[in-house]
Amino acid sequence: MCPHPIRVRTAALDEAAALAVVQNTSWRQTYSSLLSERFYDDEALAARVRMWEHSLGDDRLTIRVAEAAGAPVGVALAGPALGEDAVREEQLFILYVLAAWHGTGAGPALLQAVLGDRPAQLWVAAENPRAVRFYAREGFRADGAELIDHDADDLREIRMIR
Repeated sequence: MCPHPIRVRTAALDEAAALAVVQNTSWRQTYSSLLSERFYDDEALAARVRMWEHSLGDDRLTIRVAEAAGAPVGVALAGPALGEDAVREEQLFILYVLAAWHGTGAGPALLQAVLGDRPAQLWVAAENPRAVRFYAREGFRADGAELIDHDADDLREIRMIR
């Protein structure tokens, strides 16, 4: 358990780079055995910075940061569900917590901050059992929908809803 208390706050417009680092690091910690190095390299990090710059300026999105000792240790992003096959109005798009902060309450706090207890949907890698268990504890259940993300080395994702 990490010694610093976690504080959840609204993301600031100028912290795209810091959020990209949290996302990139989390991906490497979680998916290094499933995804090739191109998902964590400098080009991937630069693309994530651009994504966060765009997202931070989008008023339709809710973005919250978990921080400890003044540094981001997690991030969550939710907004209107995408796609014609959406089964909920809201979607959790991103929830990443650095591995050193797993089990500290950062994940549930971020989820509560972006969605509360509202119905929502999310897509999660089927090969990430820790995340699937986490979402199940938070009231989500797999609804049978699956997709293969061809842009992510054919990673299989499942949709979870509540």
